[in-house]
Amino acid sequence: MPQLTVYYRPYCHLCHDLIHRLKTLVGDACPIRTIDIDTDPALEARFGEWVPVLIDHNDNEICHYFLDEAKLADYLNKIR
Repeated sequence: MPQLTVYYRPYCHLCHDLIHRLKTLVGDACPIRTIDIDTDPALEARFGEWVPVLIDHNDNEICHYFLDEAKLADYLNKIR
């Protein structure tokens, strides 16, 4: 199963909400990697205030700010 990536900031409540909801929805069915954008200037420049950002295994954005469950479901259906 391809991996999902969430770019986030540790102090961002939207980030924590998205990560929690994502883990609840996908469980063990799909690995989730989290990356703190504040640890890398290039990531901070790329994502800035757009966090959280959910990215698929091809580096395509699925959604940002809030978990878009319909887009996530579409993505998961395509890779199954």
